[in-house]
Amino acid sequence: MKYVKILSFIFMAAAIQSCLSADEDPVSVPPMTGSEVEAKVGGPTEPNQVWIDLSDFKKPAINKRTDWDLGFYTGEDYRVIINSSIAMAVAKIPNATNINEVKEADVASLQSMVKVGTFNIANLQYIDSPKGNFLSQTSGIEAIKENASENPIYLVNLGKEMSDPNMNVAPGSASLGGEARGWKKIQILRATNGYKIRYADLNATTYQEYTISKDSEYNFNFFNLKTGTPVMIQPKKKNWDLAFTAFTSEVFMGPGNSAGSYFFADFIITNTTSGVGAYQVDAGANLDQAYASFKLNNVDESKFVFDDQRAIGDKWRTTTGTSTTPEAFVYSDRFFILKDAEGFYFKLRFNKMKDAQGNRGHASFEFEPL
Repeated sequence: MKYVKILSFIFMAAAIQSCLSADEDPVSVPPMTGSEVEAKVGGPTEPNQVWIDLSDFKKPAINKRTDWDLGFYTGEDYRVIINSSIAMAVAKIPNATNINEVKEADVASLQSMVKVGTFNIANLQYIDSPKGNFLSQTSGIEAIKENASENPIYLVNLGKEMSDPNMNVAPGSASLGGEARGWKKIQILRATNGYKIRYADLNATTYQEYTISKDSEYNFNFFNLKTGTPVMIQPKKKNWDLAFTAFTSEVFMGPGNSAGSYFFADFIITNTTSGVGAYQVDAGANLDQAYASFKLNNVDESKFVFDDQRAIGDKWRTTTGTSTTPEAFVYSDRFFILKDAEGFYFKLRFNKMKDAQGNRGHASFEFEPL
């Protein structure tokens, strides 16, 4: 339920309450105030993606990171994304025209390159744009062509299984990746109001095929290549603002010195596809005072980041610490402003990323509508 609906309910409730006699119980009205949110990421192996709508924060959507592999865009364009939360990667197979004829031996040289975390800037071409600008990206899977024969055959690195949830992870650390999930070969074509995906194991001589229709209530329709089935992942278009997830982004060894793709824990993305924007406010030494005093008229529209889903990203925490505090912690000198898809404003401050025993994957934040 969006706050505009809550506000209407408050006015209605006030009118009803004015008609009650003095000895009748007043109508209960949900307070239009902020709250603290526990993001159930799942502990130091961080198995979950958590999609949160600040206007309905008590009902987050939660899925396992390995529940999906591909996301099919439902807008006018024909674009497909890969699952960055499990370190997937993808590359066109040179000179391949028949998916059934591709064998593992044909892609052996590619397999050593098409992966995340090789500390080589060249591997950025094998992942989606970390900014989330999938409509204009030149990496990952290219736009699906109307002419079926023009659509390449791809080698897909399915990334990593999740780590054993019962494994012993040292306090302050995270373990995102288990065994390799393997490889697939795929080809994606256009279908009537949707997509047709052909997929197979590398040495298979016959592909499987599935048709995915565009459901315009969602930004993406998702598909699991291992089970061969569609899956529900993100909420409807305007029903999420931010998500806690593991994430494949670009890593730098120094200013301007890119080392290519890298797999990050404790990451937050914003729903830029639906027009959500955010920016950081530097609070200085007194976070409590700066946060409490920030009002709607303090919002700076020029600072909102609408074209990069990493507007919050990893800026809310450090995983390596500082020279004086060499451990993971939440920064206490900043908070964030978020504008949702319907134009409502919120302020957010992050409180923790660990539990009382120091285990990662236990994040919480508080927020207030402005």
